[in-house]
Amino acid sequence: MFVDRVKINLKAGKGGSGLVAFRREKYVPLGGPSGGDGGKGGDIVFVVDTNKSTLLDLRFNRLIKSDEGGIGKTKKMHGADGEVVTVKVPLGTVIYDNVSGAMLADLTKIDQEAIIAKGGRGGRGNWHFSSSRNSAPEYAEMGEPGENREIRIELKLLADVGIVGFPSVGKSTLLSVVSKAKPEIADYHFTTIVPNLGVIQVKDGRSFVMADLPGLIKGAAQGKGLGHQFLRHIERCRVILHVIDMGSHDGRDPVEDYKVINEELSEYQLRLKERPQIVVANKMDIDGADANLVRFKEAYPDIEVFETVTIIQEGLDDVLYRLADVIAVTPEFLLVDDAEISEGVLFKFLDEGPVYDISNLGNHKWKVTGERVDKLFDMTDFTNTQNVYRFASILKKMGVEDSLREAGCTEGDIVSIKDYAFEFVER
Repeated sequence: MFVDRVKINLKAGKGGSGLVAFRREKYVPLGGPSGGDGGKGGDIVFVVDTNKSTLLDLRFNRLIKSDEGGIGKTKKMHGADGEVVTVKVPLGTVIYDNVSGAMLADLTKIDQEAIIAKGGRGGRGNWHFSSSRNSAPEYAEMGEPGENREIRIELKLLADVGIVGFPSVGKSTLLSVVSKAKPEIADYHFTTIVPNLGVIQVKDGRSFVMADLPGLIKGAAQGKGLGHQFLRHIERCRVILHVIDMGSHDGRDPVEDYKVINEELSEYQLRLKERPQIVVANKMDIDGADANLVRFKEAYPDIEVFETVTIIQEGLDDVLYRLADVIAVTPEFLLVDDAEISEGVLFKFLDEGPVYDISNLGNHKWKVTGERVDKLFDMTDFTNTQNVYRFASILKKMGVEDSLREAGCTEGDIVSIKDYAFEFVER
């Protein structure tokens, strides 16, 4: 079963908590704090596996989790790191953040890998907090939460040539006679319901990969027919092979067919019309094909047309030579806009803006939100009094208390951070 698009959730491992411990050894007076740091949470890594050709394995695996880091040890020893989870995907896989839509990884090389969800760092042990004012801290950090992501994974086949055209124009037949691919071939529309790949060997020794895609129809770019599901697979193709039924076997007009398919390619994303296009006039053995070819050349006089009868392999050598020549001089088309690519790195001083937000919920209730505040909250053990004092001290240094006062918060008001409520007290 061919699956080329799935959505899954990732939950990277939480960092291990730091340890509160003290060195107690004979002949070592005032040994001091010795609690070790927690281990790092496990990452979730996607890696290319050339033995895979579909995303079927991920279709029924809606949640992928990695292990948490181990708790810190005594004598300042580090806790064990969480085990990294490796997810194997086919060559040509693109991973997007399903919430923001940002591309996270484009896996186009053998054995290429990318960390998609990072594990949280381990909490620091109590020896990190020792100072001249507090030589025996009885608190440590909890581990940082790992990243949670909802991602969309798409497979975009890595092929040099993509075959396009209306249903039943002979695309699958062409691929079957020039390669060892065995696509389904039958005398009805939409015989091809999944893309097929074939390796083409030209007689002069050159080779390339060709993809046969399900037939396009008018409105495919807007979601009609089957072709719209697989247009993404020609996004990587450097050359488009446009097959036209010049014999009008199904009663269609070849001139109009060429126009319609190119309109669909124009409406689709990623500049498909900018790719070199080679036109194949197929089924030239049918009555009326010669007259249609004359009309086609009159309508499009600047287009080079190759006459073929794919079922008997007539005229295909010239097509393959021409494809190999064009591929040799055509660069790869990137999946990102040129504006997203820079020649170097430019460092700028930018205003980061507020690191937290304060919301008035009404009825003397307030809400503090922000990534740094939430992370501090997650890494604080509220069962430990000293940890609570440290949490309040850091919030004060961040300016949260002053911002609450400026916003109108008064003593006795309720201030919530995540799911925890505090009473605002003037000191």
